[in-house]
Amino acid sequence: MPHFYHIEGLGLQHAGQGKPYLEFLRVPAMSAGIYVLPKGSKDSQKPHDEDEIYYVIRGHARMQIGDESSEVRPGSLIFVEAGAKHRFYEIDEDLEVLVVFAPAEQAVS
Repeated sequence: MPHFYHIEGLGLQHAGQGKPYLEFLRVPAMSAGIYVLPKGSKDSQKPHDEDEIYYVIRGHARMQIGDESSEVRPGSLIFVEAGAKHRFYEIDEDLEVLVVFAPAEQAVS
């Protein structure tokens, strides 16, 4: 199992698969992946059974978590508790996000 990753390399690997989410790490306590949403797209994810942390690598959008919403841009760090309804919207630049689930996500997309 690799211990070091580079965002650029993960982005290239993600681009070759044609899906919004690329999981690159999985251990029992957590999993991690890159989530990419093109400009103008719709985020159709559903609530997860795990806590999540998102880190915005590039792009610009808004995110809704329950009744709370905020602008997100490179450097934004977002926590979503297990079971919370959440989604990105108003995606006005291609959005690339690092996602960490704890424990490891059960329903891998």
